[in-house]
Amino acid sequence: MSAAQTQTPRTGSVDPLQTPVSTAQILRRAMPPWRRFWPGAASGFLTEASAVALLACSAWLIVYASEQPPVMFLGAAVVGVRAFALSRAAFRYTERLASHDAALRQLAQTRTDLVRRVIPLAPDGLARTRRGSVLGALVDDVDELQNLPLRVVLPLISSASVAVGAVVLVAFVWWPAALTLLACLLVAAAVATLWGWASGSRAERSIAPLRSRLADAVLDYLGSLDVLVAYGAEDAGRERIRAADAALRRAVTRRAGSQAGTTAIVSVLAGAASLLAVMVSAPAVTSGTITGPAFAVAALVPMAVFEVFTAVPLAASAWRQVRAAAERISTALPDSPPAELPFEAPSPSTTDIDLASGLVLRGVSVRWPGAASASLTDIDLEVRPGERVLVVGSSGSGKTTLAHVLVRFLAPSAGDYLIGDTRVTDVPADAVRRTVGLCEQHPMLFDEDIRQNLLFARETATDADLEAVLVRVGLGEWLRERGGLDARVGERGALVSGGQAQRIALARGILRDFPVLVLDEPTAGVDPAASDALLTDLLAAVGPDQAIVLISHVAVPDGLVDRTVRLAEGRIAR
Repeated sequence: MSAAQTQTPRTGSVDPLQTPVSTAQILRRAMPPWRRFWPGAASGFLTEASAVALLACSAWLIVYASEQPPVMFLGAAVVGVRAFALSRAAFRYTERLASHDAALRQLAQTRTDLVRRVIPLAPDGLARTRRGSVLGALVDDVDELQNLPLRVVLPLISSASVAVGAVVLVAFVWWPAALTLLACLLVAAAVATLWGWASGSRAERSIAPLRSRLADAVLDYLGSLDVLVAYGAEDAGRERIRAADAALRRAVTRRAGSQAGTTAIVSVLAGAASLLAVMVSAPAVTSGTITGPAFAVAALVPMAVFEVFTAVPLAASAWRQVRAAAERISTALPDSPPAELPFEAPSPSTTDIDLASGLVLRGVSVRWPGAASASLTDIDLEVRPGERVLVVGSSGSGKTTLAHVLVRFLAPSAGDYLIGDTRVTDVPADAVRRTVGLCEQHPMLFDEDIRQNLLFARETATDADLEAVLVRVGLGEWLRERGGLDARVGERGALVSGGQAQRIALARGILRDFPVLVLDEPTAGVDPAASDALLTDLLAAVGPDQAIVLISHVAVPDGLVDRTVRLAEGRIAR
């Protein structure tokens, strides 16, 4: 079978989440639907409009009251001041409630989409990816996308619409004051945005990569602390963290300085707008063209408008950060899946595969993503139901590659892989993994108790079931010593030995009841004197109907396996 045939999906459909995605598409997906977004946008506009109206009404009321008119003429203005003061607070609350609800709902969907794109790449498609970079894409960069509706679109809609409305209001009072206000707003928008771009854009774009660099340094340090201490390199590891932290701190400080400068520019122009309004309106007051209360409105409204307008340059800064985050996410996502990975449209099917005549590999060749040459070449292998096959070979001979092919982490570039009478390319990869289970060389144990580390294999299992399977794999006495199923195993199994971790992994495989179980180097990291006992216990715990593919670089005790297959330089030694 050709490579193209091997990669043909079971269905003809293509999941849109598995097609190339551009920065523009990510930004569009970050925006909530309009039916959810408009209540927050409307409330934001009404909040800012109430703030401007409150100052305008207050200015008119104070100046008009100084003329000592009849109290009845002041009643409407007094009611207006109270109404705008209350409405500003009420609309601010509804704006935050509606806009954050819409943004966070969309953020959850965006993060889900990203995880769905990454999952098919794991584990083999991510082998060369830095953990800090993946963490940054899944956490920091996706979190940054929520600022698109909250700190970019919403402030721009509210500020721009209120600014236009304020200019129209001042124009009704005195049109020259409206022109000065409009000119100052345009100058503020241009100067503040250009200043922010010139002074802070580099810092803004560097913050997320520097966060990833710091996360990489911390993860590397904590993950290899024992080795660093043993070789006297702990100080170098700490220095790397300090350097990454200092670089991130400098970038954040530069961004804050840029934003402070932008705010200062807007404040200066706000004062200039009010002074210009006074200068062009004073002659009209002297000539009696406009009244004193109207003069107060024309002079003071610009201050309120610029308070609202300060959100515009900040929105420009937020836009640069959001766009940079979207670009990094787009870069992190593959334009197309590597040919070496089984990549098909997700299917809700719960198809079960009949093992029937067992596993069959015919002329299979495989290579890892990005590798120049094949790790396995022309492999013929058959594993019958209930058979126990030992695969041996030196390091680099392709043993782990074979394990990943069997559980469909890697797809053959040539040849055919059948389970029973079913080609694995004709069913979802998940269906293959319900039939063939893998106990890895370094089992993944979560920082939870023993119970939770077993339940995800079969969530309906009772405590009695869990204790029974632990007894089967030789951990009964250990479980009692640890205090039962509530005992924690530590981060990545730090509180258990290598042999205990392998037994827990096998217990999960037994609970899941895989027809075929692949044990990849189960004695790795185990004392040689205890390896034979561990293998004996592991294979004795497995049911007689389960087929076992045991991968090992060391010999096993006699009588544990039915036959041995030897790999050498990616081929089966004859």
